[in-house]
Amino acid sequence: MNPLLLAAAAVTAVNLAGLGLAAARLRRRRHRPATRGEGVTIVRPVCGLEPHIEATLASGFALEHPDYELIFCLDRADDPVRPLVERLIAAHPAVQARLLIGENRHSGNPKLNNCIKGWDAARHDWIVLADSNVLMPPDYVEQLFAAWRPDTGLVCSTPLGTRPDGFWAQVECAFLNTLQARWQYTGEAVGLGFAQGKSMLWQRDFLDAHGGIRALAAEIAEDAAATKLVRRAGRRVHLVDSPFEQPLGRRTARQVWLRQLRWARLRRVTFPLFFAPEILIGAAVPTLLAAIAAAPAALLVPALWYGAEAALAWRKGWPLSPALLAAMPVRDVMILGVWAMGWTTGTTVWRGNALPLREKRAV
Repeated sequence: MNPLLLAAAAVTAVNLAGLGLAAARLRRRRHRPATRGEGVTIVRPVCGLEPHIEATLASGFALEHPDYELIFCLDRADDPVRPLVERLIAAHPAVQARLLIGENRHSGNPKLNNCIKGWDAARHDWIVLADSNVLMPPDYVEQLFAAWRPDTGLVCSTPLGTRPDGFWAQVECAFLNTLQARWQYTGEAVGLGFAQGKSMLWQRDFLDAHGGIRALAAEIAEDAAATKLVRRAGRRVHLVDSPFEQPLGRRTARQVWLRQLRWARLRRVTFPLFFAPEILIGAAVPTLLAAIAAAPAALLVPALWYGAEAALAWRKGWPLSPALLAAMPVRDVMILGVWAMGWTTGTTVWRGNALPLREKRAV
């Protein structure tokens, strides 16, 4: 067989195997009634107004868990999201909720800095760090608890992109769902679970015994630091059975590009050995190899690739549409540029904050 065609077939086979592992690991969402009575603190760092922000923040006030508190963390008193948070707290007096305001300069990670005051103020031993753009289902806490096992150090959820508005939001869905979420579940299935900062369930005693929340400043990304901390402790990162939604709203090409580039640079400096082969996670390279080797094979590769992704989305009840299928090849071409640019800079930007990147030892 032509060596280029053989390489294209090998990369495609690995991709299909990963899809199969993810499909076996993932479960369709089903409602989980509250069965554990432990108190839970949910710390939500907030900063600025995002698409669907009222819906995502309000979802935290409608949880079925019998004993939980919400702590919203804000750096600046003049942030435009503050009136919304205060209005939601006032509208739900039955829910224990409070807003903490103040800056903490512990690290170069502004999100982690924002969370520290919430962690310190938490009243419960189980603490969830949850991004402001996570749409929490009523059984959110139960879904997290259900993934906790005897060897668990941390339970997380990847974001599931939903409610896309426009083509570039569909491209973002193509990145988040059948690509990034799928590979994260594949990694967990083979014992290489990685933390995802969107939703993280910690047991306070465990994290405090390993340096506390401030230990997550060991890496520029708190989820990378969490992954390494958990592994050093001899425990594992586990994922919920089905990821929680992140409503996307409208996206521009620039927003998608910059977001994916930021994440790529963070992965490059925190897990370089895993980042190196990322150029092969999309269909662009194997399709090009197949096209050079034999024209008919160049049509078969994307048909297999995107057909399998669509099948995964359909089986799991994830967003699926002709627009999403059209977005997948665009995503895969973008992967080439994102991967290349991921190696070429020592800085990245998050919400206007320049973050200096330094190479760290892979774990």
